[in-house]
Amino acid sequence: MEIFEIILIGIGLAMDAFAVSICKGLSMSKMNWKKAGIIGLYFGGFQALMPLIGYFLGVGFEDKIKSIDHWIAFILLSIIGINMIKEAFEKEEADDKIDFKTMVVLAIATSIDALTVGITFAFLSVNIWSSIMVIGIITLILSIVGVKIANTFGDKYKSKAEITGGIILIALGIKILLEHIGIINF
Repeated sequence: MEIFEIILIGIGLAMDAFAVSICKGLSMSKMNWKKAGIIGLYFGGFQALMPLIGYFLGVGFEDKIKSIDHWIAFILLSIIGINMIKEAFEKEEADDKIDFKTMVVLAIATSIDALTVGITFAFLSVNIWSSIMVIGIITLILSIVGVKIANTFGDKYKSKAEITGGIILIALGIKILLEHIGIINF
């Protein structure tokens, strides 16, 4: 898997955290860079940790399902993408709490998708260390940007971000499937 694909996956995975960051930014009366940084660190950290956990889980099963790994990657990425698009149309309540319990729950909720991507990475023999760094940094940056955008422009971009992330993940799943069955070769 090329770095460009890892970046796209990172952007796609970060969209949930970006959307929640927008909610957090909406609830702030004025921009608070310290809170934005804390939000970014929680989301970026968990978005990097979950694929690592998924990767090690996947490595344990790799030899047993190598012949169907591309189908698993396609199905998992498609399910994640479809769920992200569906969530774009649901309403969420915003609050500006950034206490440990609140942020851990939000960080886990927004990074569950990354766990399954980590499993997919194990099947595709991806360099996990550089991948999780890219994913974590992208999520950190987009989370901070999400807080700032929301604080500046309001709720305008939340749904669009989730829809875009979902489409990216579905497209990557299709690409992986088509490459492995020999229809395309990038």
